[in-house]
Amino acid sequence: MKKVFVAVCHLTLFSISVLFTVSCISGKKPIVSQVAPVLITDTVQYNSDDPAIWINKKDKSGSLIIGTDKGKDGHDGALVVFGLDGKEIKDKTFRGLKRPNNVDVAYQLKLKSGNTDIAVCTERNTNSIRVFSLPDMKAIDNGGIPVFEGDSIRLPMGISLYTDKSGEIYAIVSRKNGPRENYLHEYHLVSDENDQVKGVLVRKFGSFSGKKEIEAIAVDNESGYVYYSDEGVGIRKYYAAPDQPNTELALFASNAFKSDIEGISIYKKGKGKGYILVSDQQANQFHIFSREGTKLNPHDHRLIKTIKTNTIESDGSEVTSVRLPHYRKGLFVAMSNPKVFQFYNWKDIMKK
Repeated sequence: MKKVFVAVCHLTLFSISVLFTVSCISGKKPIVSQVAPVLITDTVQYNSDDPAIWINKKDKSGSLIIGTDKGKDGHDGALVVFGLDGKEIKDKTFRGLKRPNNVDVAYQLKLKSGNTDIAVCTERNTNSIRVFSLPDMKAIDNGGIPVFEGDSIRLPMGISLYTDKSGEIYAIVSRKNGPRENYLHEYHLVSDENDQVKGVLVRKFGSFSGKKEIEAIAVDNESGYVYYSDEGVGIRKYYAAPDQPNTELALFASNAFKSDIEGISIYKKGKGKGYILVSDQQANQFHIFSREGTKLNPHDHRLIKTIKTNTIESDGSEVTSVRLPHYRKGLFVAMSNPKVFQFYNWKDIMKK
C-alpha cells in the first residue's frame, strides 16, 4: 500500500476514510483496514510525542488537543495547544519545558478556591511532572513536582491520571528505565492554601521485563484499571486505585506487534464496553482490543481489528467517544513523525 505523505498544514481530507477492508470469519485473522486522517495539525517546533484531549463540557466546539513537543537537546520543549481545526492556539501553548514526554488530562481537581480541570505532563530533564489548569494553561505546580525521589533511576516519561469515585486525582508515572518491580510510582495530587499542586507518593507497583522501556500508560477510570506498555513484551494490566492489590491482572498483545508497543488509548462505551487501541510503532498501525474482555475472563482482551494509518512511527495517541463537531462517534488523535498530530474520525476507524 502506497503511503500518503502530507506537507501542508490543515489539509482536510473529510470523507477519505476506509481505502480497503479485509474482513474475517470468527476464529480467523482480525479485520485489517486502511484509514486516512481527517486533518493534520500545525507543525510543532521540534519533535511531537504525545497528545491529550480536553473536552469543553460547556461548549464541545471549544474542546482542545494538547500535544507535547520534546524540544531540542533537552530544552525549549512545549505543551502545544490546538483547536478541533488543528490550528495552534498560540496564546495557550506553554513553552520553556525541559523535554516533556507524555501528557494527560483530568477533570475537577479540588483547589481551595474551587475546582479546575488540569493537564499534567512529565518533564524528563527536571525529574518532575508539571500541572496546568485548563483551559487557560496556567502552571499551578510551584515550578514542578519531583518524582522518583531517592531513586537512582528517574527520568520520567509516561503519565496517566486516575480519578477515583470520590473525585480524588492520582498521577501514575513511568520512567526511561527502572527496576524489575515497582517500576511505576503513583502520586495523589493535592493543592495547598495557595492553589498550588503537590504530589504525595502513595504507591509503587508494576513489573518490567528489562527488555526496552515503559512509556505508554492509560487509565480506565470507570473500570478501575491501568494499562501500560512493556515495549518488548506486551500490555500489562493492574488495578489503578492505590488501595488495591499490586497484582498483575493480565499480560496481553505479546504476539501482535512488529516491534515497539507504544501509545495506549481507551474508547469507552456504556456498561464497560469499548476498545483499547495500541500503537504498533514501526509498522505504522494500531491494534484494537476489546475493553471488556470475555464473559469467562474480564482480563482476556482479544484482538478485534488492526488499522493501518498514515502516521509515521506513532508514539503517543488519545481517543474520545464524546460527540464533537464533525466527529459524531468520537475522535482519535495520533502523533506522527516528525512534527505533527493526525485527527481520525472514529466512524472511519470502525467502518466495516
